[in-house]
Amino acid sequence: MTKLSVNINKIATLRNSRGGNNPDVVKTAKDVQLFGADGVTVHPRPDERHIRYADVRAIKPLITTEFNIEGNCREDKFIQLVLETKPHQVTLVPDTDGQLTSDHGWNTLLHKDYLVEMIRLFKQAGIRTSIFVDPVEEMVEGAAATGTDRIELYTEAYARLFLENKEKAIGPYIKAAEKAKELGLGINAGHDLDLQNLGYFSKNIPYVDEVSIGHALICDAIYLGLENTIQLYKRQLHPA
Repeated sequence: MTKLSVNINKIATLRNSRGGNNPDVVKTAKDVQLFGADGVTVHPRPDERHIRYADVRAIKPLITTEFNIEGNCREDKFIQLVLETKPHQVTLVPDTDGQLTSDHGWNTLLHKDYLVEMIRLFKQAGIRTSIFVDPVEEMVEGAAATGTDRIELYTEAYARLFLENKEKAIGPYIKAAEKAKELGLGINAGHDLDLQNLGYFSKNIPYVDEVSIGHALICDAIYLGLENTIQLYKRQLHPA
């Protein structure tokens, strides 16, 4: 059964735009779980332009579902935060300085030795690991060789092509997911998934463990309400 983890970065972005504590990011983390989310995702960046490191520390004790921290493991501060807070899962993303949002997966072949080292560090702390990858079978095979527990398929290309040709859009993801399943990897997915394209993705790859959705879900919540929006996303994963 695919789980929905809600990324609350955009709530923090809104708060930071005015200062103060409105909206309350910590309360949001608690509420999205009450409203039906299966987990909470945060992606702290060095400039703390949305989620702050202090937010992560404040949120962790309130997690009753699953906590996923995404980020750039090249940052010592990020590594220390993850080891301190011990989330259920850490998702390693190859961010670069000043990057607006995540826009590519790891080259798991080129960076194999580094990823092996990082994954060993987090797994020794009892933290499940996931690597952000593009839907390329070779990169999935490379991920498996690092010892990671899961991959997260970067779905921006799927979302971009979906309205034009959904069959073509989903094709590489089915192949990548099948390869991951064959290799014994868990499968997560995220980036630009929304109410239009999520159901089709889930129908074609029903064995995905978790999707992480933030931007589109929060945008929908402005119009539809947060609790209702979470339930609408859940119905795309589990239609009646």
